[in-house]
Amino acid sequence: MTAVAIIGPGDGELITNGPSTIRILEDGSSTGHRLGMAEITIPPHIPGPPQHRHAQHDEGFYVLSGTVRFTVGADDHDAPAGTWVMVPPGAPHTFANVGDKPAVMLNTFTPDLYVQYFRDLKAMVESGQPLTPGSVAAVWAKYGTEPSTEYA
Repeated sequence: MTAVAIIGPGDGELITNGPSTIRILEDGSSTGHRLGMAEITIPPHIPGPPQHRHAQHDEGFYVLSGTVRFTVGADDHDAPAGTWVMVPPGAPHTFANVGDKPAVMLNTFTPDLYVQYFRDLKAMVESGQPLTPGSVAAVWAKYGTEPSTEYA
């Protein structure tokens, strides 16, 4: 019988990335590495990562609570709870919580390789290395991700 993965409330691998919290719900081990999934909690008034693009994976965001501002190129889109955002490879994007309440999103990665990116950032923080644009860009490069400098 094939094993079924069940991650209950409060379960999953917890990663703190600056002020945001990432809870890994699926690291790819149950999906043959076709899908990774995380729950991201962003405190109020927190900017997201610099605008960037992925070459090797699709990234989806489903806003569970709060409102998240997605910036795609030069365009801003405020996404309230219940909004799905699908970012294909090559599309410049970032997100931020510009509201007064925490925002929670379900985040998907197909394939799952970006789960390891979050683990790498966690290791950097735990080793005392600061998360700077340069140090994060070096980790991005390992996962086919680059800054979108034309929208910086």
